[in-house]
Amino acid sequence: MGNISRRSFLQQSALTAAAFTVVPNSVLGKSHGHMAPSDKLNIAVVGPAGRAGSILNSSAAAGENIVALCDTDFQRAATVFGRFPNAKKYSDWRKMFDEVGRSLDAVVVGTPDHNHAIISAQAMTMGKHVYCEKPLTHSVYESRLLTKLAEKYKVATQMGNQGSSDAGVRQVCDWIADGQIGEVTKVECATNRPIWPQGLNPLPVLGNFVPETLNWDLWVGPAKMVPYVAEYYTPFAWRGWWAFGTGALGDMACHIMHPVFKALKLGYPTKVQGSSTALLADCAPVAQRVKLTFPARTQFNTNKVKYPEVEVHWTDGGILPELPKGWPDGKILDSGLEGPVIFHGTKDKLICGCYGRNPWLLSGRTPNSPKTQREVPTPPAPVAQPTPAAAPGAAADPFAAFNEGGTNENRARVQRIEPHTYDWLRACKESPENRVKSASDFSEAGPFNEMVVMGVLAVRLQGLNRELLWDGPNMQFTNIGDSDEIRWIESLGVGGGNMRRNQTEPMNAKATAQELIKHTYRQGWSLPAMP
Repeated sequence: MGNISRRSFLQQSALTAAAFTVVPNSVLGKSHGHMAPSDKLNIAVVGPAGRAGSILNSSAAAGENIVALCDTDFQRAATVFGRFPNAKKYSDWRKMFDEVGRSLDAVVVGTPDHNHAIISAQAMTMGKHVYCEKPLTHSVYESRLLTKLAEKYKVATQMGNQGSSDAGVRQVCDWIADGQIGEVTKVECATNRPIWPQGLNPLPVLGNFVPETLNWDLWVGPAKMVPYVAEYYTPFAWRGWWAFGTGALGDMACHIMHPVFKALKLGYPTKVQGSSTALLADCAPVAQRVKLTFPARTQFNTNKVKYPEVEVHWTDGGILPELPKGWPDGKILDSGLEGPVIFHGTKDKLICGCYGRNPWLLSGRTPNSPKTQREVPTPPAPVAQPTPAAAPGAAADPFAAFNEGGTNENRARVQRIEPHTYDWLRACKESPENRVKSASDFSEAGPFNEMVVMGVLAVRLQGLNRELLWDGPNMQFTNIGDSDEIRWIESLGVGGGNMRRNQTEPMNAKATAQELIKHTYRQGWSLPAMP
């Protein structure tokens, strides 16, 4: 495992193998990697008290073996730990991989964004199938790495943008492929997020005492160490801090922009630009705007539709696109304004909500277009699970993991199988040669996530005051000079009746951009080499 492992696999393999009582199905000689749907996967879950809890619930409801659970916050994870008394418990995923890695078939990763790549990459190099929450990674380089590792190790993968398994995305793809709205030259996407604090000044240099149940060093992982400040990072507010999250783009664009990326057959953008409210060095802005320009994809042209150059616009912070001419009076863009999308075609306009839900045409037509997309299989009835006793110090409701407890409706949610998770479980049991890729396999999710985090780059480099030209294959901007400089706002203040913007010292723009594209990890943490 390189310098991130606590022990050498080679030195410990004999001792570790002797201790295993659970053998991965992938080594049982079942048709060279193929498993019967009824066979059980041995799954480890990293971050079960967070977003990974939902995938954990579905996997358990599907009857899979939950072999190990890893969370840096044992108090927050106490209830979910209690639900799976037979699973081994860890705070360090590296130790978990060392001790039970050989017994695993698959790993679920639901940590904060900055830890996604390092855990997922290591799991894939061990030959494990991976489900990773969105955004897939924190940087462009990490996305490219996970894409190539998944291809090299031929594992089943899935990013947690659940809408990609829903009917709305498939309908959007069908209508566009059928030429129902003509050629699309502009798309507008928006969201009401963030719903967590952003636009904040730097936190105090002196933090709080770290709770005994939280391993702060492991929570920070490969990022630069910062003091622990209660409630400003954990359990959820980390999304707004650049070191750990990717703001509203990372949280929602993987849901909102996916129908755009898939239906328009996008690849790398060639031009990007961004703007925002006050751009602080450490914290994402309150609201931002991004424009990504993609070249024509003539290789996909048909006699029904062509794919010309297209501009994809993004706004967040509740800033919405203008309503197009002919908009029905009083109609809301999207329920809760989570993620409306408007495709501007030469013949019609297509509107859908977050996750691609409820697509409709501005003309009022409902075309019956040919099906172009695979139907995601319907999950079977869930396996009945016993109700365990609540863990000591945890909420009284034993199903209260990941906001799942408290009502009969949420208890039922704990024991249901989500189609997106089931699609991944299915793919895990198929041989690489015959595998039908899941709805958000890394071969698609990786390049798509590059599009998402490219929006973050556009915002953070807006101080260069130019449209940035992107060389996708080589992961670099081509119009940032060696002597170009950039500054961010270090803090905001008030003085003399005016808002003061205290800026950082000038930074070399090319070096800054490269660090945003490919992060320098904290000492002791590293990624596998790019295949």
